[in-house]
Amino acid sequence: MTAEERSRMTSEDYADLFITYNGNMRVFDAFENATVHIINFFHAVVHVPVSQVTNEIIYRYGYSVMPALYGLVSQSSQEASGIFRLRSIPTFNLRGQGVLIGIIDTVIDYTNPAFRNADGTTRIAAIWDQTIESDNFPSFTLYGTEYTREQINEALRSEEPLSIVPTTDEIGHGTMVAGIAAGNEIPGSNFVGVAPDAELVVVKLKQAKRYLRDFFLIREGTPCYESNDILFALEYLRLTAIALNRPIAVCISVNTSFGPHDGRDALTSYLSLISRKAGFGVVIAAGNEGNARRHYFGRINDNTGYDMVELYVGENETGFTMELWGNPPGLYSVDIQSPSGEYIPRIIPRLDEVQEISFIFEQTVIYLDYQMIEDQSGDELILFRFVNPAAGIWRIKVYGVIQVDSSFHIWLPMEGFISDNTFFIRSDPYTTILNLGNGRYPITVTAYNDADDSLYPDASRGFTRTGVIKPEIAAPGVNIVAPSINNSFVEVTGTSAAAAHTAGVAALLFEWAIVRGNQPLLNTLDMKILMIRGARRQMDLAYPNRDWGYGILDVYNIFDSLRRNI
Repeated sequence: MTAEERSRMTSEDYADLFITYNGNMRVFDAFENATVHIINFFHAVVHVPVSQVTNEIIYRYGYSVMPALYGLVSQSSQEASGIFRLRSIPTFNLRGQGVLIGIIDTVIDYTNPAFRNADGTTRIAAIWDQTIESDNFPSFTLYGTEYTREQINEALRSEEPLSIVPTTDEIGHGTMVAGIAAGNEIPGSNFVGVAPDAELVVVKLKQAKRYLRDFFLIREGTPCYESNDILFALEYLRLTAIALNRPIAVCISVNTSFGPHDGRDALTSYLSLISRKAGFGVVIAAGNEGNARRHYFGRINDNTGYDMVELYVGENETGFTMELWGNPPGLYSVDIQSPSGEYIPRIIPRLDEVQEISFIFEQTVIYLDYQMIEDQSGDELILFRFVNPAAGIWRIKVYGVIQVDSSFHIWLPMEGFISDNTFFIRSDPYTTILNLGNGRYPITVTAYNDADDSLYPDASRGFTRTGVIKPEIAAPGVNIVAPSINNSFVEVTGTSAAAAHTAGVAALLFEWAIVRGNQPLLNTLDMKILMIRGARRQMDLAYPNRDWGYGILDVYNIFDSLRRNI
């Protein structure tokens, strides 16, 4: 690949089209003036001039061709999880030794003492920073910069470490996640990570390109990442673990409301695929959307033939997207009434089309994409893109053309991608697990308060759109002490913290199973079963349920259940 072709990967003048090609190279013949960047046998990115991305792009190539945009699952005890109790048994003093923990996030403050050995050297095996261009990129990716353990140690010995390894965590989210999972005990800070002897492999995701932000109407300055970069990051973690011959527990706390919420999109499917590989553990934050009022569940009324959706749009909302996913085999259509009362009659769906809808009394423009058979899930998708939406109540009637299962879901964007003042008036707190958390095989984690065993009220709730049980487990996620930038420590709350805690527990299980040779082929699914068996459950609740999954994570009970069944 030439230098000019490589530059397309990060250039704002070239769009990234996400292609599931499944080994068929002829798929790429459909694209003009394109550079093809293979990720693996199943997926690739095609870089084409931005001018080729018009409002008809989904109509021409399908919804999945546009990389989904992911945001941080933001943050708004080990005693509770049985870790200290387990370590009091000499033969079970598990600390994650010989195991890697993979972080895909905002990178890590590698100078923080939480990530250094007693002799001052780093516990980070490698960092791939996708935002820094150099010739030291990982060989299969062709972009970004990889920093080795040796380079990080050299930086730590320097008075100006950033002159040698210039990667920085400007937000602190990745540092927080890595610290909860694997940070050292820091005297006086009231902090210790779950797996303090594990080593870290960290990826800093690059920000999404402007054309994608514009298409999906994401506000300037919002942290936002592309699905193809996340997929490259997963491949980097997988190949690094193979090269080092270590098991790896991967914590994913970037996510999205875009997608079918059923595990069938490309990135979620790939997470399920690699979750079945021995020595590869995948832990995903459920999200903090439970009380955000950004999900609607409806059912067509048999008498009227429609369901009325009322969407309140707040002041100063500049634009947003909204996705309606119909349950098969139903076929759905909509009409729209603006806050001023202007009415757009029912728009009958035809096989894949995009319509531009303008209003006389409002400056709003709505782009409406009908995907009657969305190319990955097979279900109907109606994508709304509201530009300059008028404030007030929008009324959307959803009609069912085929009356078999006449239910449907609508999702607004996740926190950070839309104002908190835009919401459904009759919202539904369930089926709010963010998209990646709906994969069948990864472990999806919700958050609870270990001080009183209460569920974190903002946590996203299950199940998936197709009824698969999610989340599986609850972990501590309220008022958790974690390292932050500038060598500081903060209290954090949310499912990112709970997922990081669980990734640390996954590292302990890998140490027992693979490093110590007790179950050498342990994978994510096996690990999930162990966590479910050991979960603590409240007497007054039926399990599994949509809030708690199978119960509260308890690593001591995991091994106690094994002992009692041997």
